[in-house]
Amino acid sequence: MAVIELNRPHRLNAVTDTVARAVAAAVRRAVDEGARAILLTGAGRAFCSGHDLKEPVPKENALSARERLERLQDVTRAIKRAPVPVIAAVHGWAVGAGCEWAVACDLVVAAEGTRFSFPEVGAGLAVTNGVSQLLGAVLGPQRAKYLLMTGAVFTAEEAHGWGMVNEVVPEGEERRRALALAESLLDKPSIPLALAKEGIDRGLGAGLEEALTMEVDLSMRVVDTEDPGRDATAQDRKWGTA
Repeated sequence: MAVIELNRPHRLNAVTDTVARAVAAAVRRAVDEGARAILLTGAGRAFCSGHDLKEPVPKENALSARERLERLQDVTRAIKRAPVPVIAAVHGWAVGAGCEWAVACDLVVAAEGTRFSFPEVGAGLAVTNGVSQLLGAVLGPQRAKYLLMTGAVFTAEEAHGWGMVNEVVPEGEERRRALALAESLLDKPSIPLALAKEGIDRGLGAGLEEALTMEVDLSMRVVDTEDPGRDATAQDRKWGTA
């Protein structure tokens, strides 16, 4: 199990280009080193307060601005490409890019009192990290557009009711609960667990026929796979051989 902690508590873990690079690199490193679950969390009083607006505005041309934005997008790319569950443990504030990263994670545990917001429109910015697809898929297009257009602050309990947060726990318990959830997933066969994640993520926005074909392709990857953690009886039963 790998734990990735945003560690700029004096700035409520606000995002800079350096932070984005480090988070994407940490997710890739965790996978390379064999982690079977990844926890993303924040130090101090907040998960992540969004982009650090106190950082000096870089002098950019169109090319350098695009490169910086692509590095920001690399966080969601790394999370989605990781063949293991990535769990966010959020508390305090999850704002802007911080909220986007929580949405990108596979599972989210939030502390009571957590506040979420997408303030990009009010700040003259556009959302990133796949939110244009992921948020509507989770919340539905009307609620997603409302939250993006208004920048409204919403609670962990509201996010849970809408399906954006999986569990709400007492303040201070979010990391312990997320670790326990990750640990429970370590008992699952690794390849079917990875395919469950990939299937849902690839199915977003796909047509029915494309999704049906994809599911067959993914299923074929476990038909002849020898996974030490696989429950052979249950798998054989699925294929009608027991």
